[in-house]
Amino acid sequence: MLVARNVRRVAIVGGVRIPFARAMGAYAECSNQDMLTAVLRGVVDKYGLSGQRLGDVGAGAVLKHSRDFNLARESVLSSGLTPETPAFDLQRACGTSLETAIILGTKIALGQIDSGIAAGVDTASDAPIGVSEGLRRLMLRSARGRDAVARLKPWLGLRPKHLKPNLPQVVEPRTGLSMGQSCELMAGRWQVGREAQDQLALESHRRAAAAYEEGFYGDLVIGYRGLREDDNLRRDTSLERLAKLKPAFPMDGSATLTAGNSTPMTDGASAVLLASEEWARERDLPVLAYLTHGKVAAVDFVREEGLLMAPAYAVPRMLGDAGIGLQDFDFYEIHEAFAAQVLCTLKAWESPVFCRDRLGLDAPLGAIDRAKLNVKGSSLAVGHPFAATGARILATLAKLLDQRGGGRGLVSICTAGGMGVTAILER
Repeated sequence: MLVARNVRRVAIVGGVRIPFARAMGAYAECSNQDMLTAVLRGVVDKYGLSGQRLGDVGAGAVLKHSRDFNLARESVLSSGLTPETPAFDLQRACGTSLETAIILGTKIALGQIDSGIAAGVDTASDAPIGVSEGLRRLMLRSARGRDAVARLKPWLGLRPKHLKPNLPQVVEPRTGLSMGQSCELMAGRWQVGREAQDQLALESHRRAAAAYEEGFYGDLVIGYRGLREDDNLRRDTSLERLAKLKPAFPMDGSATLTAGNSTPMTDGASAVLLASEEWARERDLPVLAYLTHGKVAAVDFVREEGLLMAPAYAVPRMLGDAGIGLQDFDFYEIHEAFAAQVLCTLKAWESPVFCRDRLGLDAPLGAIDRAKLNVKGSSLAVGHPFAATGARILATLAKLLDQRGGGRGLVSICTAGGMGVTAILER
């Protein structure tokens, strides 16, 4: 067991990402390694790290080929960092890069390392396609053959059904429901209507568009494969246009989730540089904010709770750790997997019954100031490459706190498997 004499503050120096692109579009021919390498190079170039050895690099992807078994390390070797920089892969669904930042932050706080990059990448365009289970077993039986006859014999059982590919599916194995279908059930349970969802989506697009126009993303988003900004962003959308969209996950006659108030399948990558204050100071690098708390939670989504409701549990536990209230924040970055997910979470925190029966609190957490929520747009507007979203949010929030000159920000990300990853940034 390692015991640190002095726990150090974890500085966020900053981050970069490539523009997020709708699947089967601009990055259709790009691999996870291509995109992850691009953002790591972006960090190296932005902060003058060429030839330097960092303490560690952590990254991951949700949709991952077997060839990517050492994805982070292979990308580091092409990033401009010295080959002596170690790297590891991690995956916690949509919370991957935020979880990686928390792990690296813990290492920095305990003095194990002085610097690290947390990153995430995902491509739905270059998703792995496997062979059928029957063909896989046939091939393995052939490989176990001790002579030519034994190796050929299994192939006599080859049938057309064996040639059907095994396509990746974004569904929960234990329920058979897609994330959208699961969120429809949540919207029904919490009585979150279509109009409220569309309004949140509209605000996300408007705020992201305004952020680009004012140059906020100028140093956060680097050009890649002809894109300069996220191609899911719709500057001209309106409530009228959003209202015309048909339900995307029809469960029954009350379906409310559409392509407009749900995140699209997206390709992209992002990265954020963390360090000790001393390491950053020695290199004359900025400290935009500090990563001070992190928390994960999980729910029994098969029998008791909505699939994407885990952040509603993680956040109050983290607030308890920090000794602060839900209203003690200047910014709230709640990942917009679906507009309904954000609204269900907010309603849960305002509910006396939920806070008493589920969270064990004497009073509800209360409402937040919606003017402080996702002020530069979020996933509904910019897109959501699963593993990349956490690092995107950290870089955005750190810059917001730096521009403000101080304050506190909350990060909340729901994930597949009924989990949630949350964090607090302060300056």
